[in-house]
Amino acid sequence: MIYLQLFITFFKIGLFTFGGGYAMISLIQNEIVVKNQWIDAATFTDIIAVSQMTPGPIGINSATYVGYAASGTVWGAAVATIAVSLPSFIIILMITWLYTAFKKNRWFEAALKGIRPVVLGLIASAAILLVTRENFRDWTSWAIFIAAFIATQWGKLNPIIVIIVAGVAGYLIY
Repeated sequence: MIYLQLFITFFKIGLFTFGGGYAMISLIQNEIVVKNQWIDAATFTDIIAVSQMTPGPIGINSATYVGYAASGTVWGAAVATIAVSLPSFIIILMITWLYTAFKKNRWFEAALKGIRPVVLGLIASAAILLVTRENFRDWTSWAIFIAAFIATQWGKLNPIIVIIVAGVAGYLIY
């Protein structure tokens, strides 16, 4: 019975949480500590701390730890992990199906062309937020950035190679 409860709870968390793992924390806390009382608040705090330190998404890591803590078995951890990941997987499958079904539709193509500048703007916005007064004046970083941009945009080099070369250059310079 605990496995079904874990599945339903974490499926719901995965389905209704938008904004990534940190947005999940309050919903997980409400469902796990307050509503189902599978663990106490102190244990939940420890689980979040460990989830942040462990490689991987915090929402999936915390689901794994909570599933294990609530059930006492690896199966509980597996059920919670699969359940929190399943909604995203299903949504991506649906998007893939829609893309393959409508990729030749002119309205769909127009919508995708309209989304491209928005995505570029969101990425640029994230990059601008990372620029601080200290690193804005770092001309070496700007030179590496410009060289990487030129290499990928006009040199048509593989972005993975450009990232590796830029990382090595940054390591050697700094």
